[in-house]
Order: sequence, then structure tokens, then C-alpha cells
Amino acid sequence: MLNFVDSVGAAVAGIKDGSTVMIGGFGNAGQPFELIDALLECGATDLTVVNNNAGQGDQGLALLIKEGRVRKMICSFPRQSDSWHFDTRFRAGQIELELVPQGNLAERIRAAGAGIGGFFTPTGYGTMLAEGKETRILDGRGQVFETPIHADVALIKALTADGKGNLVYRKTARNFGPIMAAAAKHTVVQVSEIVPTGSLDPENIVTPGIYVNSIVRVAAAEGKTESVA
Repeated sequence: MLNFVDSVGAAVAGIKDGSTVMIGGFGNAGQPFELIDALLECGATDLTVVNNNAGQGDQGLALLIKEGRVRKMICSFPRQSDSWHFDTRFRAGQIELELVPQGNLAERIRAAGAGIGGFFTPTGYGTMLAEGKETRILDGRGQVFETPIHADVALIKALTADGKGNLVYRKTARNFGPIMAAAAKHTVVQVSEIVPTGSLDPENIVTPGIYVNSIVRVAAAEGKTESVA
């Protein structure tokens, strides 16, 4: 059932301790900062978070990690010049890391949304990333079996939603949003604008409303700055 909620707090109120939460974003682009801030306020802890990165600077996901609310990160790029909060906690043994090559991360999320039980890929074969996983030689090439990544909740950011929950995105802010929406049991979306049903060109709709459960409008002027190519 689709719900339009009045606040980001109400949008994330159902997230429980121990949940697996997918958070959209490629660095800061498309990261749902306001939803993450609300998640901080709601108090949920012991979270497993799926994201391309492990937080940047002192905002968004980085703050969630700083406050000790994340038990485990599943991501592709846990270290960069401003990922100091993750780095500090990881070195102290206070957070787990599952490192996943970026293409594998995207495909594992997509597989969950598509109902696929797993897939073989050459990426990671012969490396530490393949340890403990099934491997085969297919068409003369080493392959590693990867499993889907499911989530209890996805927090994503889109540009516009209509009255049925159909979504369009702004340029690279789209990134992981569509596949995360399909892979989670409950998808929460912050948008800049809500338009009447029928206002969106069907050819431009990226995420059908069937994958969306809760929508909250966050005015663009209230949002944090992001780099979008």
C-alpha cells in the first residue's frame, strides 16, 4: 500500500533495530540526507547498511556510522579521503565490512528485486573476495557464485513522484535508487515534487509505483547540496 506522509520522521518510524537498510546514493549524489537524519532521530540501531560508499564527511550516512548505529556495512568503496568515521570504527573493530565490487553490488541488488537466486561472475575470481564461495569454470573462465542482497527497507531519493508513486530521477542522482526500490520489502522515497497522476511521461518513469511504499516531499531548497553530473 502506498502512503504519502507528512514528515521524514513519520516515513522512517517503522525501521526496527537489526534491520537491513539500503541507502541510495553514489557518494553524495542521490543520497537521501533528510531520511538518514530522520533515521538518526528515530533511534534504530544494530543496522546493516547497503550503500556504494561508507559515508562522506560529517553528514548523512557518515553520521549514522559515527553514532555507532551501523553494525555492518555492505559496500564497494569504504575508504576515501573523507570517510574518517567509518575508518575509525573499522580500525577499532566496531563495525563489520562486506566488501563487494561495484558491478557485483549492483547485480546482487538487482537479482534480489528480480527474484533471481544467484549468478556466476568472473569478478573477484582468484582473489580474497571469492573465499568461501562456490566457483566454477564456465566457457573456460573462472567464475564466482554471488547471492542476492535483500533488505527490509530502502531509503532513496527521487526528483518527482506522481499520485501512484511512479518516480523519475535527476541525472546521476538516479544511481542505485531503482534497483534498491525493487529489492527491499519496504521502500521509502523522498522527492522534491509530487505531481498529479498522469502528469509524468510514461516513457520517462524509471521506478513504477508498485515498488514504492512511502513518499515524503522534501523541498529542494531544504535539501543538502549534491554534485550531479
